Amino acid sequence: MIVKPMIRNNICINAHPLGCAKDVESQIRFVKQKKNDRKHLSVGPKQVLIIGCSTGYGLASRITATFEYGASTMGVSFEKPATETKSGTPGWYNNQAFDRAAEKEGVFSLTLNMDAFSNQCREAVVEETKKHNMVFDLVIYSLASPVRTDPVTGTLYRSVLKPVDKPYTGLTLDMLTGKISQVTVQPAEPKEIAETIKVMGGEDWELWIICLQEAGVLAPHCKTIAYSYIGPEISKPIYRWGTIGQAKQDLEKAAYRITRYLQKSNNGSSVSQEETPHKSLTLIDKNRLDGYNSDITQQDRGAFVSVNKAIVTRSSAIIPIIPLYLSLLYKVMKAKGTHENAIQQIERLFTEKLYTEKPIPVDEKNRLRIDEYELDKEVQTEVHRRLELLTEENLSQLGDLEGYLQDFMINNGFQVEGVDYTADLSRMDDIGA
Repeated sequence: MIVKPMIRNNICINAHPLGCAKDVESQIRFVKQKKNDRKHLSVGPKQVLIIGCSTGYGLASRITATFEYGASTMGVSFEKPATETKSGTPGWYNNQAFDRAAEKEGVFSLTLNMDAFSNQCREAVVEETKKHNMVFDLVIYSLASPVRTDPVTGTLYRSVLKPVDKPYTGLTLDMLTGKISQVTVQPAEPKEIAETIKVMGGEDWELWIICLQEAGVLAPHCKTIAYSYIGPEISKPIYRWGTIGQAKQDLEKAAYRITRYLQKSNNGSSVSQEETPHKSLTLIDKNRLDGYNSDITQQDRGAFVSVNKAIVTRSSAIIPIIPLYLSLLYKVMKAKGTHENAIQQIERLFTEKLYTEKPIPVDEKNRLRIDEYELDKEVQTEVHRRLELLTEENLSQLGDLEGYLQDFMINNGFQVEGVDYTADLSRMDDIGA
Protein backbone atom coordinates (compact mmCIF):
# COMPACT_ATOMS: atom_id res chain seq x y z
CA MET A 1 0.00 0.00 0.00
CA ILE A 2 1.06 3.60 -0.65
CA VAL A 3 0.83 5.64 2.56
CA LYS A 4 -0.06 9.32 2.27
CA PRO A 5 -0.77 11.78 5.10
CA MET A 6 -4.40 12.08 6.13
CA ILE A 7 -4.91 15.53 7.66
CA ARG A 8 -8.15 16.76 9.21
CA ASN A 9 -8.40 20.18 10.91
CA ASN A 10 -4.61 20.50 11.32
CA ILE A 11 -4.39 16.98 12.81
CA CYS A 12 -2.68 14.10 11.01
CA ILE A 13 -4.56 10.90 11.75
CA ASN A 14 -2.04 8.42 10.35
CA ALA A 15 1.71 7.88 10.28
CA HIS A 16 4.33 6.42 7.96
CA PRO A 17 6.26 3.57 9.62
CA LEU A 18 9.46 3.95 7.61
CA GLY A 19 9.42 7.73 7.95
CA CYS A 20 9.05 7.60 11.73
CA ALA A 21 11.92 5.11 11.99
CA LYS A 22 14.13 7.17 9.70
CA ASP A 23 13.47 10.31 11.76
CA VAL A 24 14.51 8.52 14.96
CA GLU A 25 17.69 7.42 13.17
CA SER A 26 18.32 11.04 12.14
CA GLN A 27 18.01 12.26 15.72
CA ILE A 28 20.39 9.53 16.88
CA ARG A 29 22.95 10.56 14.24
CA PHE A 30 22.70 14.17 15.40
CA VAL A 31 23.38 13.23 19.02
CA LYS A 32 26.30 10.99 18.10
CA GLN A 33 27.82 13.77 16.02
CA LYS A 34 27.45 16.25 18.88
CA LYS A 35 29.08 13.77 21.23
CA ASN A 36 32.00 13.47 18.84
CA ASP A 37 32.24 17.25 18.45
CA ARG A 38 32.19 17.90 22.20
CA LYS A 39 34.86 15.25 22.83
CA HIS A 40 34.70 15.76 26.62
CA LEU A 41 31.47 15.21 28.54
CA SER A 42 30.92 15.57 32.26
CA VAL A 43 29.57 12.58 34.12
CA GLY A 44 26.02 12.09 32.91
CA PRO A 45 22.98 9.92 33.63
CA LYS A 46 23.42 6.16 33.83
CA GLN A 47 19.91 4.81 34.36
CA VAL A 48 16.97 6.89 33.19
CA LEU A 49 13.19 6.63 33.33
CA ILE A 50 11.29 8.62 30.72
CA ILE A 51 7.57 9.00 31.46
CA GLY A 52 6.18 10.00 28.08
CA CYS A 53 9.01 8.62 25.95
CA SER A 54 7.57 8.29 22.46
CA THR A 55 7.60 11.71 20.81
CA GLY A 56 8.92 15.25 21.12
CA TYR A 57 10.94 16.18 24.17
CA GLY A 58 10.48 12.81 25.84
CA LEU A 59 11.87 10.93 22.86
CA ALA A 60 14.68 13.47 22.49
CA SER A 61 15.57 12.98 26.16
CA ARG A 62 15.74 9.23 25.73
CA ILE A 63 17.88 9.49 22.62
CA THR A 64 20.29 11.94 24.28
CA ALA A 65 20.60 9.86 27.45
CA THR A 66 21.37 6.68 25.51
CA PHE A 67 23.40 7.81 22.53
CA GLU A 68 25.35 10.66 24.13
CA TYR A 69 25.84 9.22 27.62
CA GLY A 70 25.33 5.48 27.14
CA ALA A 71 22.51 5.40 29.69
CA SER A 72 20.17 2.45 30.14
CA THR A 73 16.58 3.60 29.79
CA MET A 74 13.08 2.54 30.63
CA GLY A 75 10.30 4.33 28.78
CA VAL A 76 6.57 4.62 29.34
CA SER A 77 4.01 5.77 26.79
CA PHE A 78 0.47 4.88 25.75
CA GLU A 79 0.41 4.38 21.99
CA LYS A 80 -1.90 2.73 19.51
CA PRO A 81 -0.07 -0.26 17.98
CA ALA A 82 -0.09 -0.75 14.24
CA THR A 83 -1.66 -3.78 12.62
CA GLU A 84 -0.79 -5.37 9.30
CA THR A 85 -3.17 -3.02 7.48
CA LYS A 86 -3.72 -0.07 9.83
CA SER A 87 -1.41 2.68 10.98
CA GLY A 88 -0.21 2.94 14.54
CA THR A 89 0.46 6.26 16.21
CA PRO A 90 3.81 7.93 15.44
CA GLY A 91 4.97 7.22 18.98
CA TRP A 92 4.45 3.49 18.53
CA TYR A 93 6.77 3.46 15.52
CA ASN A 94 9.26 5.74 17.30
CA ASN A 95 9.45 3.35 20.25
CA GLN A 96 10.08 0.40 17.95
CA ALA A 97 12.86 2.28 16.20
CA PHE A 98 14.47 3.44 19.43
CA ASP A 99 14.50 0.01 21.05
CA ARG A 100 15.98 -1.51 17.90
CA ALA A 101 18.72 1.12 17.76
CA ALA A 102 19.53 0.76 21.47
CA GLU A 103 19.81 -3.00 21.11
CA LYS A 104 22.13 -2.56 18.14
CA GLU A 105 24.23 -0.19 20.26
CA GLY A 106 24.36 -2.73 23.07
CA VAL A 107 22.55 -0.46 25.54
CA PHE A 108 19.63 -1.68 27.66
CA SER A 109 16.18 -0.28 26.89
CA LEU A 110 12.70 -1.37 27.86
CA THR A 111 9.46 0.26 26.73
CA LEU A 112 6.12 -0.22 28.48
CA ASN A 113 3.01 0.63 26.47
CA MET A 114 0.70 1.54 29.36
CA ASP A 115 -1.38 4.40 30.75
CA ALA A 116 1.26 6.35 32.67
CA PHE A 117 -1.43 7.89 34.89
CA SER A 118 -2.38 4.51 36.34
CA ASN A 119 -1.09 2.85 39.49
CA GLN A 120 -0.78 -0.36 37.48
CA CYS A 121 1.81 1.33 35.28
CA ARG A 122 3.78 2.60 38.28
CA GLU A 123 3.73 -0.88 39.79
CA ALA A 124 4.90 -2.41 36.51
CA VAL A 125 7.79 0.06 36.29
CA VAL A 126 8.88 -0.72 39.85
CA GLU A 127 8.68 -4.45 39.15
CA GLU A 128 10.75 -4.18 35.96
CA THR A 129 13.22 -1.82 37.62
CA LYS A 130 13.92 -4.31 40.40
CA LYS A 131 13.97 -7.20 37.96
CA HIS A 132 16.76 -5.51 36.00
CA ASN A 133 18.58 -4.17 39.09
CA MET A 134 18.12 -0.55 38.07
CA VAL A 135 18.27 2.57 40.23
CA PHE A 136 17.27 5.74 38.38
CA ASP A 137 19.51 8.79 38.60
CA LEU A 138 17.29 10.75 36.20
CA VAL A 139 13.51 10.74 35.78
CA ILE A 140 12.05 12.69 32.86
CA TYR A 141 8.36 13.61 33.05
CA SER A 142 7.07 14.54 29.60
CA LEU A 143 3.38 13.67 29.45
CA ALA A 144 0.76 15.49 27.40
CA SER A 145 -2.75 14.09 27.37
CA PRO A 146 -6.33 15.32 26.94
CA VAL A 147 -7.63 13.01 29.69
CA ARG A 148 -6.55 11.42 32.96
CA THR A 149 -8.27 8.91 35.20
CA ASP A 150 -7.65 9.50 38.90
CA PRO A 151 -5.87 6.35 40.11
CA VAL A 152 -7.65 6.45 43.49
CA THR A 153 -11.21 7.55 42.72
CA GLY A 154 -11.51 6.36 39.11
CA THR A 155 -12.84 9.79 38.09
CA LEU A 156 -12.10 10.75 34.49
CA TYR A 157 -10.83 14.32 34.08
CA ARG A 158 -10.58 16.19 30.78
CA SER A 159 -8.24 19.05 29.96
CA VAL A 160 -9.32 22.00 27.84
CA LEU A 161 -7.42 24.72 26.04
CA LYS A 162 -9.29 27.89 26.95
CA PRO A 163 -8.60 31.38 28.29
CA VAL A 164 -9.48 32.28 31.87
CA ASP A 165 -11.87 35.08 32.92
CA LYS A 166 -12.57 36.55 29.46
CA PRO A 167 -12.89 35.41 25.82
CA TYR A 168 -9.82 35.27 23.61
CA THR A 169 -9.91 36.32 19.97
CA GLY A 170 -6.93 35.53 17.80
CA LEU A 171 -5.81 34.43 14.38
CA THR A 172 -5.57 30.83 13.31
CA LEU A 173 -3.91 29.26 10.30
CA ASP A 174 -4.88 26.41 8.02
CA MET A 175 -1.43 24.99 7.32
CA LEU A 176 -2.46 23.24 4.10
CA THR A 177 -4.10 26.22 2.40
CA GLY A 178 -2.33 29.12 4.13
CA LYS A 179 -5.73 30.62 4.93
CA ILE A 180 -5.78 32.92 7.96
CA SER A 181 -8.99 33.36 9.92
CA GLN A 182 -10.12 34.78 13.22
CA VAL A 183 -11.40 32.59 16.03
CA THR A 184 -12.89 33.42 19.42
CA VAL A 185 -12.57 31.03 22.35
CA GLN A 186 -14.89 31.45 25.33
CA PRO A 187 -13.39 31.43 28.85
CA ALA A 188 -13.23 28.22 30.83
CA GLU A 189 -15.62 27.40 33.63
CA PRO A 190 -14.08 26.84 37.10
CA LYS A 191 -14.66 23.09 36.75
CA GLU A 192 -12.76 23.04 33.45
CA ILE A 193 -9.82 24.87 35.01
CA ALA A 194 -9.69 22.43 37.92
CA GLU A 195 -9.90 19.42 35.59
CA THR A 196 -7.14 20.75 33.34
CA ILE A 197 -4.89 21.13 36.38
CA LYS A 198 -5.75 17.56 37.34
CA VAL A 199 -4.67 16.31 33.92
CA MET A 200 -1.72 18.54 33.05
CA GLY A 201 -0.56 19.79 36.46
CA GLY A 202 1.99 18.37 38.85
CA GLU A 203 -0.06 15.83 40.78
CA ASP A 204 0.83 12.82 38.66
CA TRP A 205 4.53 13.78 38.61
CA GLU A 206 4.47 13.79 42.40
CA LEU A 207 2.75 10.41 42.53
CA TRP A 208 5.45 8.93 40.32
CA ILE A 209 8.30 10.24 42.46
CA ILE A 210 6.66 9.11 45.71
CA CYS A 211 6.09 5.63 44.28
CA LEU A 212 9.65 5.31 42.99
CA GLN A 213 11.20 6.67 46.17
CA GLU A 214 9.15 4.42 48.44
CA ALA A 215 10.10 1.45 46.27
CA GLY A 216 13.78 2.28 46.70
CA VAL A 217 14.53 2.67 42.99
CA LEU A 218 15.73 6.30 43.01
CA ALA A 219 19.39 7.13 43.53
CA PRO A 220 20.09 9.62 46.36
CA HIS A 221 21.42 12.11 43.78
CA CYS A 222 18.48 11.61 41.39
CA LYS A 223 17.28 14.54 39.30
CA THR A 224 13.76 14.70 37.92
CA ILE A 225 12.83 17.07 35.11
CA ALA A 226 9.39 18.08 33.81
CA TYR A 227 8.97 20.08 30.63
CA SER A 228 6.97 23.29 30.31
CA TYR A 229 6.40 26.32 28.10
CA ILE A 230 5.83 30.00 28.82
CA GLY A 231 5.96 31.72 25.44
CA PRO A 232 5.66 35.33 24.27
CA GLU A 233 3.18 38.00 25.29
CA ILE A 234 0.94 37.43 22.27
CA SER A 235 0.12 33.85 23.25
CA LYS A 236 -0.21 34.35 27.01
CA PRO A 237 -3.99 35.00 27.09
CA ILE A 238 -4.70 31.60 25.49
CA TYR A 239 -1.73 29.70 26.91
CA ARG A 240 0.24 30.93 29.96
CA TRP A 241 -2.73 32.77 31.50
CA GLY A 242 -5.21 30.17 30.26
CA THR A 243 -6.15 26.72 31.51
CA ILE A 244 -2.98 25.01 30.29
CA GLY A 245 -0.88 27.76 31.83
CA GLN A 246 -2.66 27.25 35.14
CA ALA A 247 -1.67 23.60 34.97
CA LYS A 248 1.93 24.46 34.09
CA GLN A 249 2.15 26.78 37.10
CA ASP A 250 0.91 23.90 39.23
CA LEU A 251 3.69 21.79 37.71
CA GLU A 252 6.23 24.39 38.84
CA LYS A 253 4.88 24.32 42.40
CA ALA A 254 5.11 20.54 42.35
CA ALA A 255 8.84 20.79 41.69
CA TYR A 256 9.32 22.51 45.05
CA ARG A 257 7.25 19.93 46.87
CA ILE A 258 9.08 17.04 45.24
CA THR A 259 12.48 18.53 46.03
CA ARG A 260 11.65 18.98 49.71
CA TYR A 261 10.17 15.48 49.88
CA LEU A 262 13.31 13.96 48.36
CA GLN A 263 15.56 16.03 50.62
CA LYS A 264 13.83 14.80 53.74
CA SER A 265 13.64 11.20 52.50
CA ASN A 266 17.29 11.06 51.50
CA ASN A 267 18.44 12.69 54.74
CA GLY A 268 16.70 9.99 56.74
CA SER A 269 14.26 12.50 58.21
CA SER A 270 10.73 11.38 58.88
CA VAL A 271 8.25 12.78 56.41
CA SER A 272 4.92 13.56 58.00
CA GLN A 273 1.58 13.02 56.31
CA GLU A 274 1.26 16.78 55.84
CA GLU A 275 4.70 17.03 54.26
CA THR A 276 4.24 14.15 51.83
CA PRO A 277 2.53 14.91 48.51
CA HIS A 278 -0.51 12.70 49.03
CA LYS A 279 -1.70 9.98 46.73
CA SER A 280 -4.97 11.81 46.05
CA LEU A 281 -4.03 15.48 46.28
CA THR A 282 -6.67 18.19 46.27
CA LEU A 283 -6.13 21.85 45.45
CA ILE A 284 -6.40 22.64 49.17
CA ASP A 285 -3.67 20.10 49.95
CA LYS A 286 -1.43 21.73 47.36
CA ASN A 287 -1.91 25.19 48.84
CA ARG A 288 -0.95 23.86 52.26
CA LEU A 289 2.20 22.29 50.84
CA ASP A 290 3.31 25.49 49.12
CA GLY A 291 5.30 26.28 52.27
CA TYR A 292 8.05 24.25 50.64
CA ASN A 293 8.76 27.24 48.41
CA SER A 294 10.34 29.37 51.11
CA ASP A 295 13.61 27.57 51.80
CA ILE A 296 14.44 25.65 48.65
CA THR A 297 17.96 26.48 47.51
CA GLN A 298 19.58 25.81 44.15
CA GLN A 299 21.08 22.35 44.04
CA ASP A 300 22.10 19.74 41.52
CA ARG A 301 19.56 17.15 42.61
CA GLY A 302 15.83 17.22 43.15
CA ALA A 303 13.05 18.38 40.86
CA PHE A 304 13.30 21.00 38.14
CA VAL A 305 10.98 22.37 35.48
CA SER A 306 12.66 23.05 32.15
CA VAL A 307 10.99 25.82 30.15
CA ASN A 308 11.49 24.96 26.50
CA LYS A 309 11.19 26.73 23.16
CA ALA A 310 8.07 26.51 21.02
CA ILE A 311 8.14 23.72 18.45
CA VAL A 312 5.61 22.07 16.18
CA THR A 313 3.79 19.29 18.00
CA ARG A 314 0.61 17.34 17.37
CA SER A 315 -1.18 19.58 19.87
CA SER A 316 0.33 22.99 19.08
CA ALA A 317 -1.12 22.90 15.57
CA ILE A 318 -4.65 23.42 16.92
CA ILE A 319 -3.91 26.24 19.39
CA PRO A 320 -5.10 29.66 18.11
CA ILE A 321 -2.25 32.05 17.15
CA ILE A 322 0.44 29.40 17.74
CA PRO A 323 0.75 28.08 14.14
CA LEU A 324 1.06 31.64 12.83
CA TYR A 325 3.46 32.60 15.59
CA LEU A 326 5.61 29.53 14.94
CA SER A 327 5.74 30.24 11.22
CA LEU A 328 7.04 33.76 11.91
CA LEU A 329 9.33 32.61 14.72
CA TYR A 330 10.92 29.93 12.53
CA LYS A 331 11.69 32.48 9.82
CA VAL A 332 13.28 34.94 12.25
CA MET A 333 15.25 32.40 14.28
CA LYS A 334 16.54 30.55 11.22
CA ALA A 335 17.81 33.85 9.80
CA LYS A 336 19.50 34.56 13.12
CA GLY A 337 20.96 31.04 13.32
CA THR A 338 19.30 30.21 16.64
CA HIS A 339 16.46 27.90 15.59
CA GLU A 340 16.37 24.56 17.43
CA ASN A 341 14.12 21.54 17.14
CA ALA A 342 13.38 19.14 19.99
CA ILE A 343 16.54 17.05 19.78
CA GLN A 344 18.76 20.13 19.45
CA GLN A 345 17.22 21.71 22.54
CA ILE A 346 17.39 18.62 24.71
CA GLU A 347 20.96 17.80 23.70
CA ARG A 348 21.89 21.34 24.77
CA LEU A 349 19.88 21.01 27.98
CA PHE A 350 21.77 17.87 28.98
CA THR A 351 25.27 18.88 27.94
CA GLU A 352 25.26 22.60 28.77
CA LYS A 353 22.91 22.84 31.75
CA LEU A 354 22.19 19.55 33.52
CA TYR A 355 25.52 17.77 33.29
CA THR A 356 28.42 20.19 33.57
CA GLU A 357 31.05 20.95 36.19
CA LYS A 358 29.08 24.02 37.27
CA PRO A 359 25.88 24.35 39.35
CA ILE A 360 22.66 23.89 37.40
CA PRO A 361 21.65 27.36 36.13
CA VAL A 362 18.10 28.26 37.15
CA ASP A 363 15.99 31.41 37.17
CA GLU A 364 14.40 33.09 40.18
CA LYS A 365 11.71 30.40 40.28
CA ASN A 366 14.20 27.53 40.14
CA ARG A 367 13.38 26.79 36.50
CA LEU A 368 15.82 25.75 33.81
CA ARG A 369 15.46 27.99 30.76
CA ILE A 370 16.24 26.78 27.26
CA ASP A 371 13.74 29.19 25.73
CA GLU A 372 16.23 32.07 25.89
CA TYR A 373 16.81 32.11 22.13
CA GLU A 374 13.07 32.29 21.44
CA LEU A 375 12.45 35.07 23.97
CA ASP A 376 15.47 37.10 22.87
CA LYS A 377 14.34 40.73 22.66
CA GLU A 378 15.46 41.18 19.05
CA VAL A 379 13.69 37.98 18.00
CA GLN A 380 10.42 38.90 19.67
CA THR A 381 10.50 42.47 18.36
CA GLU A 382 10.93 41.22 14.81
CA VAL A 383 8.24 38.54 15.17
CA HIS A 384 5.81 41.16 16.49
CA ARG A 385 6.67 43.54 13.63
CA ARG A 386 5.97 40.84 11.07
CA LEU A 387 2.73 39.85 12.76
CA GLU A 388 1.46 43.42 12.41
CA LEU A 389 2.14 43.31 8.66
CA LEU A 390 0.94 39.77 8.04
CA THR A 391 -1.62 38.87 5.36
CA GLU A 392 -2.39 35.67 3.48
CA GLU A 393 -0.62 37.18 0.48
CA ASN A 394 2.70 37.87 2.23
CA LEU A 395 2.75 34.90 4.63
CA SER A 396 5.34 33.05 2.56
CA GLN A 397 7.66 36.08 2.63
CA LEU A 398 7.25 37.01 6.31
CA GLY A 399 6.90 33.51 7.70
CA ASP A 400 8.20 30.00 7.19
CA LEU A 401 4.99 28.10 6.50
CA GLU A 402 6.95 25.55 4.48
CA GLY A 403 9.26 24.84 7.42
CA TYR A 404 6.34 24.67 9.82
CA LEU A 405 4.48 22.22 7.59
CA GLN A 406 7.61 20.11 7.09
CA ASP A 407 8.11 19.74 10.86
CA PHE A 408 4.43 18.84 11.23
CA MET A 409 4.79 16.17 8.56
CA ILE A 410 8.04 14.80 9.99
CA ASN A 411 6.33 14.35 13.36
CA ASN A 412 4.08 11.86 11.59
CA GLY A 413 6.76 10.20 9.49
CA PHE A 414 6.21 12.15 6.26
CA GLN A 415 8.66 14.35 4.32
CA VAL A 416 11.57 12.65 6.07
CA GLU A 417 14.76 12.71 4.02
CA GLY A 418 15.80 9.33 2.66
CA VAL A 419 12.34 7.76 2.51
CA ASP A 420 10.74 6.69 -0.78
CA TYR A 421 7.08 7.63 -0.31
CA THR A 422 6.14 6.10 -3.66
CA ALA A 423 7.22 2.65 -2.45
CA ASP A 424 4.54 0.07 -1.80
CA LEU A 425 4.46 -1.09 1.84
CA SER A 426 3.46 -4.70 2.45
CA ARG A 427 2.66 -4.18 6.15
CA MET A 428 1.87 -1.19 8.37
CA ASP A 429 3.41 -2.80 11.46
CA ASP A 430 6.92 -3.11 10.00
CA ILE A 431 9.44 -0.26 10.39
CA GLY A 432 11.82 -1.82 7.87
CA ALA A 433 15.38 -3.04 8.14
